[in-house]
Amino acid sequence: MFTGIIKAKGKIIAIAEGNNSRRITMVTDIDGSALQLGASVACDGWCLTVVEKTQDTLTFDVAAETMALTTLKHWDIDTAVNLETSLRLGDELGGHMVSGHVDGIAVVESVRPDGDSWRFKIRVPDRLAQYISPKGSVALNGISLTVNEVEGSVFGICIIPHTWDVTNIHLWDEGTQINLEVDQLARYVARILGRDAA
Repeated sequence: MFTGIIKAKGKIIAIAEGNNSRRITMVTDIDGSALQLGASVACDGWCLTVVEKTQDTLTFDVAAETMALTTLKHWDIDTAVNLETSLRLGDELGGHMVSGHVDGIAVVESVRPDGDSWRFKIRVPDRLAQYISPKGSVALNGISLTVNEVEGSVFGICIIPHTWDVTNIHLWDEGTQINLEVDQLARYVARILGRDAA
C-alpha cells in the first residue's frame, strides 16, 4: 500500500530483455541498503518487487501483463521514474490510499502555466471516467493528485511548483501517456451501485 507522495526519483540505467519480460535497473537516491529483497516499490504508480539492489540502485522484473497495461513498455535508458516505498504502520498518510495497481493509461491533452503553477487536462479511457469526480483523488504516475474539474472523459489538475520539481510531471507534454489509478473508494461505490466497468 502507498500514499501517492513521491519519496524519490529513479533513472533507468539498464534494461535486459527476457522471454516476454524485462529486467530493469535504475539508479536512485533511495538507500537500497534500507530495503530488503522482495520489498515493494511503486514505480510511476505500479507496484514492483525489488529483485536486486545496491546502495544506490534497484532492480525489478517486469512481466508481460504489466508492460501491456502500463507505460512501462515505453521505458528506455535514462527514463525518469517516480518512486515511493511501501507504507509502514505509523507513517503519515499525506496523500490518499494507493494500491499500486494501475487501472489504465491516461493521456495529457494540454498543459499551460497558471501563475507559479501549471494546469493539465488529462483524458482517461471512457470505461474509467465514472470513477473521476471533482475534488476526488487520482494517482497519476504514482502521484496523489486532486481533481479540479471533470468534463466527460477529461479532467483537470493543478500542479504546484513543489510537485513539479520533485516528480517527473515537468516532463509531461501534450500526448504523454501516464499511468492512472482511480480512487479505491470510487471503485467500491461504483461496484455497490452495479456500475463497475473496469
